[in-house]
Amino acid sequence: MEGMNAAPFYTPPLHHPVHHFGPRTLDFSRQVALMAIINRTPDSFYDGGATFALDAAVAASLAAVDDGADWVDIGGVPFAPGPALSAEEEGDRVVPVIAAVAAASDVIISVDTFLPEVAARSIAAGANVINDTTGLSNPDMASVVAETGAHIVITHSLATPRTVYPRPYYDDVVTEVAAFLSSRIELALSLGVPAEKIIIDPGHDLNKNTLHTLEITRRFNEIAALGFPALAAVSNKDFIGETLAQPKEERLAGSLATAVTCILGGARVLRMHNVAAANSAIRMTEAVLGWREPAYLKHNMGDINEPAHPAKR
Repeated sequence: MEGMNAAPFYTPPLHHPVHHFGPRTLDFSRQVALMAIINRTPDSFYDGGATFALDAAVAASLAAVDDGADWVDIGGVPFAPGPALSAEEEGDRVVPVIAAVAAASDVIISVDTFLPEVAARSIAAGANVINDTTGLSNPDMASVVAETGAHIVITHSLATPRTVYPRPYYDDVVTEVAAFLSSRIELALSLGVPAEKIIIDPGHDLNKNTLHTLEITRRFNEIAALGFPALAAVSNKDFIGETLAQPKEERLAGSLATAVTCILGGARVLRMHNVAAANSAIRMTEAVLGWREPAYLKHNMGDINEPAHPAKR
């Protein structure tokens, strides 16, 4: 039967598989990075402000590292529509968290911002990556990245920051998202950002309805085919809730299924809330793909079939 010998996953043609983030190095040809989400906002999508206090945000970041995160993404302003926040106030939210986490860990740190001033302060405090959910809507962001040597995540979205974009329409959402990302990659390169510092994100749910986002997930390989490490931010999002008729607190299984689907389509960074569960799903997928050795081998490895955890019988 045609296709029977095809690999069950997509291997993207990465221009630069190995990326250096301060003291950390990731080889995206055989590794998936787990990005934990830390929102220092009083009105965050998922936790409703539970990590708004400085000590809570720092503690959540370090707990995520302990649970297996390679990366923490720290944000001070939600993507959702709402009042603008000044660069000074946004920086005051995220910079102390970044500084504290950088002092306590070598984890990769990104700041979720579209303001160049906040990006510059964050990099000075220890951030390695700028996660710009507006896809370089302000070209000055590329200049900050180029001058500091940081990475940038270029994300597809259509709306002006923090504004409503009603009834988004696409003739072919994946083709149009890929074209947008290609044009913004060219802009970043023209402004001095090295190719090995670029990560792309199709923006699940960002100015897209559930059918659009399911299509992006199903055809994620077309995003990964652009040749830059691709990020999938799927955790607990509305497209999962609408697909499964579940509130946010019940979307873990759907989030993990979607994350694994994206990995098989070529995603190399997963942005997730439930870090311990996501870590298990990602590392198991890496092992199935032959990139990671099992932690140990006992089952059917000797004359007696030893239980994996004898003390727990």
